[in-house]
Amino acid sequence: MDQAQLRGWLALIRVPGLGPGRARRLLERFGEPAAVLDAGVRAWQAAGLSEALCKGLAQPDWAGVDLDLAWLAESVSAAPAAARSLITFRDSRFPPLLAEIAQAPLALFAMGDPDLLRLPQLAVVGARTASAQGMENAQAFAAELARRGLTITSGLALGIDSAAHRGALAADGLTIAVCGNGLDRVYPARNRELAHAIAARGLLLSEFPVGVPPLPEHFPRRNRIISGLALGVLVVEAARKSGSLITARLAGEQGREVFAIPGSIHNPLARGSHALIREGAKLVETVDDILSELAPQLPAARASLAAGTNPAESNGESAGESVGDPDQTRVLQALGFETLALDHLVGRLGLPVERISAALLTLELAGLVSAGPGDTFTRLQRT
Repeated sequence: MDQAQLRGWLALIRVPGLGPGRARRLLERFGEPAAVLDAGVRAWQAAGLSEALCKGLAQPDWAGVDLDLAWLAESVSAAPAAARSLITFRDSRFPPLLAEIAQAPLALFAMGDPDLLRLPQLAVVGARTASAQGMENAQAFAAELARRGLTITSGLALGIDSAAHRGALAADGLTIAVCGNGLDRVYPARNRELAHAIAARGLLLSEFPVGVPPLPEHFPRRNRIISGLALGVLVVEAARKSGSLITARLAGEQGREVFAIPGSIHNPLARGSHALIREGAKLVETVDDILSELAPQLPAARASLAAGTNPAESNGESAGESVGDPDQTRVLQALGFETLALDHLVGRLGLPVERISAALLTLELAGLVSAGPGDTFTRLQRT
């Protein structure tokens, strides 16, 4: 689109309180954004707009528009893959699945490769304060799903989201991060390096313009985009009250598949996943549980299922099979997939604490066990 059209879209996006649904109705009535802005108070009132919305249309935020234009025009010659663009709902690049949802965004600010939006996606979400096992599951599932042809979509949050993005990148796969703020900043700041990697090799998205901060009320709006982009949502770990459950609920309302990985009954971060399973989400133990469900919507998944292998099978039935030391094998068997304190292991095994500690250290260095607070240990299950 030309500069004048782009300015019109950006001005419409920035009208406070307008919302995507009402903005669409105005565009249906008047045509282009510039025509909406030029219609005048009487026409806006006839369209049912409040006094506040009429004032917002009469006094567009041109200073904010200039910030958006400067961000969009900023040189990306050093990283051409991280190109910046505005993708309106009338743009052929706008994702068809997202266009189907209620209150679909008016436009998306994008940084990276917008062609990813037309590829089949699976959303992977979960707790910010995830367990070691949850992080391991998220990264391993995302990596294998990316290898099998799905683009991994998440929200760039700490915990499960970050692990999912990293898993996809580590597998040389594709990943999309949907943000709850303007793309001129990274939130959380701790994920700056990850965000840059996603922009260079995947895609960052937001419906919020430049300068908009990550306010709490923005994240449910972000979550509807995460689920709306994807064929389904995989919840790795979630407490009973969490943003991940909001995403799962939105996915169900949008007609998407909902998957959940179960956990220990002693893990409070598994209770949200268990609640979803009781409500009808598909219980997931391997990536094939997901791909078999999505296969009717994903022809490529059928070929992947025929040619692919389950990572759990390629790694053996259990981590213990690759452990030669008898003490280490016994420790793994005693742990199961619970989180146990050292004194509980001593009680279960009847071995000297020194031998158990030595076995745990070796297993931790091998990536088979994770140490937690208070001398607790968790076996890391391979997906």
